Amino acid sequence: MTGEQDPSRRGFLKVLVGLSAVVAAGGLGKGVVQNLVTPSVGLTSFPETQLYWVNPNSGNSAPVPLKSEEFQMNSPSIWIYYYPLSDEPNFIIKLGKIETNGKEIPVKVDPVTVTIDATGTTFLSPGGVGKDSNIVSFSAICQHLGCIPPVIHYYPPSEIDSLPANVKAAIAAQNTNGELDYGVIHCNCHGSTYNPFMGAGIVTHPTYRPLPNVILKWDPITDYLYAKKLIGPVVFGHPSDLTGGNAISNLKKSTVIKMSSS
Repeated sequence: MTGEQDPSRRGFLKVLVGLSAVVAAGGLGKGVVQNLVTPSVGLTSFPETQLYWVNPNSGNSAPVPLKSEEFQMNSPSIWIYYYPLSDEPNFIIKLGKIETNGKEIPVKVDPVTVTIDATGTTFLSPGGVGKDSNIVSFSAICQHLGCIPPVIHYYPPSEIDSLPANVKAAIAAQNTNGELDYGVIHCNCHGSTYNPFMGAGIVTHPTYRPLPNVILKWDPITDYLYAKKLIGPVVFGHPSDLTGGNAISNLKKSTVIKMSSS
């Protein structure tokens, strides 16, 4: 399910799950990520890659184009796809807010300037796409020491209470504008937390780099989604976002994978 006729990426997903436990236990994120990288010339430019998925209700195991309307808002599961290299997993998240009556409503994600604390430089996060401008995408490799899913994943509003007390305190202290009501991306390796509503900017250290952002494209006629480019800090463990690994097997297609968050 990790790509059309691509068993190697299915194997890589299993490696992600297994090695995440090792990373969390031993703090070996950087070494693990670097060991997964195979020498390669990579790519010379970012491809425009359409996102696919396997619809569990269709009775068909063949991946089909992912539509904005089909993607689950505030999904507690981990949804990732590989782009543009086969060792660069990325989250895709559809953000929403839970009202006092328990109803989930979409929330528009505007472009925002994000600071890279490690360098003091900034970049412009593109904001959300889709009918409600609430679908965002970020690297799924923690920028602290390279921990990977499922150790790092998105905690929707309904799961904030499951986070460590110090993280919840930091969220409460920073939540003056209510943007953290939409959930956070948290890494259980060493406690780094990111705000997906604000370009995956930093909520808690030890990371000093926000997550690299994926620029998504949405076609309002077909409702299809595409990955176009990575921006922000370089993906952890890579000399650049286009080198340090092999290109995905089909530059025109990447299938979104559903993983458990535990």
